[in-house]
Amino acid sequence: MPALTPEHQDVVLDLGAYLKSIVKAKGGRAFVAPLDVYLDEYNVPQPDVMVLMPGSACELGEKRLIGAPDMIVEVLSPGTARHDRKVKFRLYERFGVKEYWLVDLAEKLIDVWRCDDGRYTLVDIYGMDETTQSPLLGDVAMDEVF
Repeated sequence: MPALTPEHQDVVLDLGAYLKSIVKAKGGRAFVAPLDVYLDEYNVPQPDVMVLMPGSACELGEKRLIGAPDMIVEVLSPGTARHDRKVKFRLYERFGVKEYWLVDLAEKLIDVWRCDDGRYTLVDIYGMDETTQSPLLGDVAMDEVF
């Protein structure tokens, strides 16, 4: 896989820092790639951003996260977009990741998905000038992402 672009990495870092500032105040933790998430012996993705809230089923291991984080964010790139939208979407849904965000750099849009009763439901697609209300995080200003 080719190296990620500077823009991709810039958004991952900014988003990780922004989410960390939100969740830290609530007693949670945020991480950015590269960090393995051990879902089971066959599924060990490295999401762009991972969030663990207090009481999370995900454990902080010595070298990786073990179990499904409460929230995962993937920043789409041309080489990974299809995989993030299909394969990882189904994987994270199956393992019970509560919120899954897909950040589209080209369109400056964020798809926000929430897991209810084991299935993802699209909350909405947000642009830069909008705010989402996350059950995990509270209000999140989308313009902080880009």
